[in-house]
Amino acid sequence: MSQQVSKQRREPLSRPKNEALPPSGRASADAESRLDQDNVPGAFHPGIIHLSLAMGGFAIGIAEFATMSLLPFFAHDLHISEPQAGHAISAYALGVVVGAPVIAVLSARMTRRTLLIALMGFFALMNGLSGLAPDYHTMLVLRFLAGLPHGAYFGIAMLVAASLVPMDKRTAAVGRVLLGLTIATTIGVPLANGVGQAIGWRWAFAIVAGLALLTAILVLMFAPRDVANSNASPLRELSALGRKHVWLTLAIGATGFGGLFSVYTYLASTMLAVTHASPALVPVTLCVFGAGLTAGNIIVPRFADRALMATAGGLLLWSAATLALYPLAALNFWTLSADVFLIGLGGALATVLQTRLMDVAGEAQSLAASLNHSAFNTANALGPWLGGMAVAAGYGWTSTGLVGAGLALAGFVVWTIAAALAKRDGV
Repeated sequence: MSQQVSKQRREPLSRPKNEALPPSGRASADAESRLDQDNVPGAFHPGIIHLSLAMGGFAIGIAEFATMSLLPFFAHDLHISEPQAGHAISAYALGVVVGAPVIAVLSARMTRRTLLIALMGFFALMNGLSGLAPDYHTMLVLRFLAGLPHGAYFGIAMLVAASLVPMDKRTAAVGRVLLGLTIATTIGVPLANGVGQAIGWRWAFAIVAGLALLTAILVLMFAPRDVANSNASPLRELSALGRKHVWLTLAIGATGFGGLFSVYTYLASTMLAVTHASPALVPVTLCVFGAGLTAGNIIVPRFADRALMATAGGLLLWSAATLALYPLAALNFWTLSADVFLIGLGGALATVLQTRLMDVAGEAQSLAASLNHSAFNTANALGPWLGGMAVAAGYGWTSTGLVGAGLALAGFVVWTIAAALAKRDGV
């Protein structure tokens, strides 16, 4: 049975030796060179491996978003103000931005399976220690350290996921790994928040640590044993920084995705001040947003695997339109919820751009894949900052939607440049 599964998985990736690889095949070719399925006894179905990798995304999603919702509680226990406690969230984001490229470069000669296990082990340790933090400064350091594996884990996990399927299923495979993150925003975060409020915020970090350890075990059990590439090196990974198509793809995400964060960050405030909704409905709307993200990562990859760049451009225009509707939709709870769901669908841009980076990164797959999450954390900083400036200037809470639409359109401008150059260069 295992031989049949292994055979079915290899056949779509095989090609005659004398047939040249197209540009879009470089990522899978690189992955094929690292994965030796013939030497894997009892190889598992790709779906099981994708589920194992998605569990890591689930743990990371809870760690990132539940911390925001539990901020008042650990601020009180650590005897600091809420704005000061917010620095712990910024420290985590900084860890993501720093850790993604550094780990990808320094681990160039490690096997991906070993690296994934190590990253989740470290993530479990740092989150477990965060739950034991005795004071503010210790918490700050631990949240920075906890953020380091975030981007590298997602980048490597998605490369592994894509390597297990045919070329025309790569985006769907990437989307399945990201489902862990989107489901965390829908189900995991509210549950962790409830646990944190019922028995203490420290237990929320304990849950994250447990999920991360579970991920490490699942990867150990199910992920294929890959072979370290003898030609890999930190310098080869750094070659990604010399590719203009890598930078353009990252720029699309860093700007175009900022609109979603502009609205999400101030959604609760908008509901209370503009929609005049009950505070009890805020978690419901946040779940609706998570449902939109999840649906997007299920639906959009089917289109992206047929026309990758066109799908990215379409998502940017979709986001611009749904974000522009936000000021009108915010006047009523039901229209707001519908629009928030539609905005969430646009979050599939992350999945599409991840696959695009596989096509343009050449031999520097790990660094490019990890940098995608640095780009999205840049968007996570840019969107709320510009949205907050608009609110502070007196334009109201709903102005975050117009700021978001502007960022989505800015991302579309970058996309038009990238698409034109891609057509010219044939990539």
